[in-house]
Amino acid sequence: MFEEIASGVFVRQSAFCQSNAILVRDAGSALLVDPGTDGDDLSGLADDLEALGVVATLGFSTHPHWDHLLWHERFGDVARYGTAKCVAVARERLEPNQEMASRLAPGAPLLTLERVGALPPGSTHIPLRSRSIRILEHDGHAPGHAGLLIEDVSVLIAGDMLSDVEIPLFDPRGADPPGDYSIALDLLDSASADMVIPGHGSVAHGAEVGSRIDADRRYVRALLAGDDPADPRVGSDATYGADWLPECHQRNVELARKV
Repeated sequence: MFEEIASGVFVRQSAFCQSNAILVRDAGSALLVDPGTDGDDLSGLADDLEALGVVATLGFSTHPHWDHLLWHERFGDVARYGTAKCVAVARERLEPNQEMASRLAPGAPLLTLERVGALPPGSTHIPLRSRSIRILEHDGHAPGHAGLLIEDVSVLIAGDMLSDVEIPLFDPRGADPPGDYSIALDLLDSASADMVIPGHGSVAHGAEVGSRIDADRRYVRALLAGDDPADPRVGSDATYGADWLPECHQRNVELARKV
């Protein structure tokens, strides 16, 4: 079910990697960001929208990874956006994204992965009617990754960053993955948000926002210094510490060594 965490801002978490779908209501319109994962999850999200009496009028994908590009016919045939770089990479990686979605998200509608369009050139905000949602674009986790700052309530939709269950995940295709991530952290920090919704994990409130930024900075700096970050998110007792995250951490270590 959706939980309203700020005026007109709702979060719904799925079982898959604690993925967060976000709904932002406006006067007569509704933005749906990074909705759902597998077929049952997407259908459940559609049920919850109906229960709220909400019809999505706009969609947005924060970045071009498969679990942030999905959609469902019950959400409606509406405009769906990402940054221009996000859309270009999503189209370039369509087949790998579809393969991963088919393997990890049974029942997900694979054709929806390619139906995201680029925002108009020069866009700085999401085109809602009366709410100001600023776009914070960077390449920290993926090309054309976008954080969204809902300015009237100071809520930051962070995409796959600032998580309490995931370490920073570098983009291995970048020329300077740790540097790109550090630049992204500075950009998100400059938003001075009171609340953060990560792509995966729990919502951060108040002082916890700064704590998450600091934790991610410590992690990146430790890797660049060749040190063990001793980050609890990748320990053996962590949420995904015995799952897929240690492999991602090792990849980060190798990327940092190449800088």
